[in-house]
Amino acid sequence: MNDAVDVFLDQWARERPDLDTAPMGVLGRLSRASRLLSRGVGAYFSEQGLESWEFDVLATLRRAGHPRRLTPKELVAMTMVGSAAMTHRVDRLVGRGLVTREVDPGNRRRTLVGLTPEGLALVDRVVEGHVANQLRLLGGLEEGEREQLAALLRKLLLSLGDTPAEEPGG
Repeated sequence: MNDAVDVFLDQWARERPDLDTAPMGVLGRLSRASRLLSRGVGAYFSEQGLESWEFDVLATLRRAGHPRRLTPKELVAMTMVGSAAMTHRVDRLVGRGLVTREVDPGNRRRTLVGLTPEGLALVDRVVEGHVANQLRLLGGLEEGEREQLAALLRKLLLSLGDTPAEEPGG
């Protein structure tokens, strides 16, 4: 069975048979899969009254462990958004009562962003459905295929220079 990318590749093969368009097929499929998966994830978050970026910030704070607080710089590093965007996001989450912004008692020049009890309850409730939704979205692949795809994508990301953000406090 052909996918949409096969149509594009067939067109290129007809018009430019001298080109090896295999890389175009891989990148095209990654791009299309990313958009379709993002749409499916976004639809779930919308049902929960959240934007994807809101969950991203809340989940980042939740994963950080007790006391569930990070500096804005740590949040930026762990979410791959710019500092101006993160400031705006934190402002909006503070306005919703899901996070706090306070001066670090150990270093008065630093600010800490932390989960409120409401933010913690929300992220803990939503993450379970999020994982189930992700499994549903990957339902076209068997478990072994998902593991193989994850390993290949990890290898690709590492080859492109993607490395983990520094651990908070490190």
